[in-house]
Formats: sequence, C-alpha cells, structure tokens
Amino acid sequence: MIKEGDKVLLIDRRGKSYLLTVSDREFHTDLGILNLGELIGREYGTRLETHRGEVFRVIKPNIADYIAKMKRGPQTVHPKDAAQIVAYAGISPGDFIVEAGVGSGALTLFLANVVGPEGRIVSYELREDFANIARRNIEWAGFSDRVTIKLGDVYEGIEERGVDHIVLDLPQPERVLPHAVEALKPGGYFVAYTPCANQVQRFHEHLTEYREYFGKPKTVECLVREQEVSKNCFRPSTRMLAHTGYITFIRRL
Repeated sequence: MIKEGDKVLLIDRRGKSYLLTVSDREFHTDLGILNLGELIGREYGTRLETHRGEVFRVIKPNIADYIAKMKRGPQTVHPKDAAQIVAYAGISPGDFIVEAGVGSGALTLFLANVVGPEGRIVSYELREDFANIARRNIEWAGFSDRVTIKLGDVYEGIEERGVDHIVLDLPQPERVLPHAVEALKPGGYFVAYTPCANQVQRFHEHLTEYREYFGKPKTVECLVREQEVSKNCFRPSTRMLAHTGYITFIRRL
C-alpha cells in the first residue's frame, strides 16, 4: 500500500517516467495535472488520471530508476560497470565497503542497494561540492542508514579496518595499495575503475611490489550493444554503449 512520503514511478503512454515523492499536492505535466494525494492508500500497479483523462501507470521504483533520476554533477560510473564490480568481487548483503572518488554517488547507490541495511559503506571524497551532491542523492534514495560520506583524501590513508572490499574511481589507485594492505580483510577485493589504458598499465606495474599481499590481477572491460527486434528483422543496433572504463580486481591474500 502506498503511503505519504513513499517514492513512486509514474509512466505515461509515451514511456516517459517521473520519480516522485507522494504527498497531498498537484504535479503538472504536459499531459495534464495529477493529484498525487489520490495515491495514498492505493496499491502499486494502479493507474492515475490527469484532469485531461491521460493515464499514468504507477509502479514502485527500483535502484536503476533511482540512478537514472538522481542529481548529477561529475561523470558517473555506468550501471554496466557497477554490475561487473559486484559480480567479480562477489559483493554481498552485509558487506563493509570503503569507496573513494564518490562523485555524484551513482556507484554508491548501486553498492548500498546490494549490501542492504546490515551493510556499511564509507565513501571518501576530496571535493566538498561533489560530497554534497552525493549526500543529497543518498538521502533522497533512502540509504543514509548505511552510507557515510567522508570528506578526505584516501591517498593519505584509510582509517577503517576489517574492510570487506575497497572500490576506487580514482586516477592513481596504486597510491592506495599500502593503505589497502592494512584495511582489507583476507579474501577481500581491491577494485580500481580507471578510464585510460596508461592508468591500468601503471597500476599493474606497481602491483609487482605487493605480490605477497594480493593475488593475480584481473582487468576487464564491459561493452553493451542492444538488439533491434521487429517482425521482419532481428539485428544488432548500429549504436552501442562501448568503452567507459577498465576495471581491475585484485584479492587480498
């Protein structure tokens, strides 16, 4: 049952969507005016009509909806890459993650959804303006119970101990390696997201100094291409979501 203060996703006949907080107020669209108060006490999946008779479907938003609709500042980690990070590192409910380079908080939201209310994320961010954007997005998505944004330079050190995973979106992840040795639990993963090949090469070169602490590195890249499906033709789309970044995984021994 939908309550006041709940989040809903409204989808019109064109497929355009709106992620809103339910309250006794009007919401204006180009298809007419909606009275959001009419949703209180109704179930997800219901229909809501504008004053012009246009119908909107009402569904419960998921984490992909939140990431799509969140406030953006700096470049974000794409969901296709976030999914690889979760899959290869084996991130699970209840995990404790240290993250750095939080930016707008897209990856933070994705990870917070996975670790759940029993998990914990501490996110280091050097820039206060980025940290403020991320805090607003985390509060808006309802993850303040499990995420702490820490204004600080992870290159200078990691205060936390007993960490399950470290996830970095930084240009020089090799500078965090000595801190990761102290912070990570055995079996935990150090994940470095880097957009450029020279950054990956430099990181791998520095890893030779830490062979006794970490297993063999794995670097992956994820490319996504949708398929065009019609009655008479099934073919790959001529456009695709190609390179966004390289992801390197190393496991603490």
